[in-house]
Amino acid sequence: MTPVPEYGLSPPTSYGNIRAVDRECFARVLVTGGCGFIGSALLRRLLAGGVERVVNLDALTYAGRLANQEELAGDPRYRFVHGRVEDVALVRELLEAEAIEAVLHLAAESHVDRSLRAPQIFVTTNVVGTSVLLEAALRAPSVRRFLLLSTDEVYGPTPEGTSFDEGAPLAPTNPYAASKAAADLLAGSYARSFGLDLVVLRSSNNLGPRQAPEKLVPLAILCAREGLPIPIYGDGLQQRDWLHVEDCCTAIGDALARGEAGAVYNLSSGRTCSNLELARGILARLGRGPELCAHVADRPAHDRCYRIDSSRLRRELGWAPAYELERALDATVAWYLDHPAWWQEVREPFRTYYREQYGRSFAGDDLARKDPEDPR
Repeated sequence: MTPVPEYGLSPPTSYGNIRAVDRECFARVLVTGGCGFIGSALLRRLLAGGVERVVNLDALTYAGRLANQEELAGDPRYRFVHGRVEDVALVRELLEAEAIEAVLHLAAESHVDRSLRAPQIFVTTNVVGTSVLLEAALRAPSVRRFLLLSTDEVYGPTPEGTSFDEGAPLAPTNPYAASKAAADLLAGSYARSFGLDLVVLRSSNNLGPRQAPEKLVPLAILCAREGLPIPIYGDGLQQRDWLHVEDCCTAIGDALARGEAGAVYNLSSGRTCSNLELARGILARLGRGPELCAHVADRPAHDRCYRIDSSRLRRELGWAPAYELERALDATVAWYLDHPAWWQEVREPFRTYYREQYGRSFAGDDLARKDPEDPR
């Protein structure tokens, strides 16, 4: 039995008895955060699957880029709207004017490092923004389902030798995770109090194309490619479960279509590895040695392990990951090497973040100094 942390909140594995609706087909959907990493992959999946109308609401922060969805712009079924999820009037107008049937809420401030430097924006986007969407969805007569993408970090650190199921206490340890836990519980209250048809997915770490370069995997790829030190917090032995973004999108589609109303589903590959192991694997794929791993001071409240049990999702919805971690890493590294134009556009923000976060500066034009086709 998993020990209950001091500040744990024990949620149910289901947020109440919700009215049954026909959910097999949603013709008109709103995706929040569709210019981000997971969101842009989901947009492609929905349009390829024949959805009649896909509306993307994105604020275009550091993690959201128009380039992530530019090839979709010519599709008459697709509409991009530049705006924030906490904009009450805009959200209500979109749901009503577009006759949205399902809200897929992915927009979030999601980087722990940033939450330690500026936590208030995490409350604004992740909590206030979610409340605005929930209220608008409840009032919109066309909306039949609300799906919230949450995170395994809401549970806090996993004790050694265990994994958390959906009934584990929520005990977040950093402002990002706390804001996501608040959004998760707030959404559950709308299901239990007002009958909103809700599904929550609590996902482990994702990797894949188009991820903001300050996150560990693209950060390591870009540093390794240029022969720059990869900053590793502390001893680097923090354990994380890694899931390819396409597997995440498959789970979102399964939960949207067939998930039990009010259900919470953990989403994970079942394969954990340490941050140090992951960085060394990326270095090896780029022909670099482990000496490029540069240990830096650990960040506050850096949880040692996140491990969640996704048995419910697999059992009830038949979901299973298509990518094992080694294949996911191979595909991800190959994508960044094959798309130099994508990362070259973000090299200046990447350089600035690297310098500010890790106290290292780039000499000259390091990120652009080599032939983009040269993987060394």
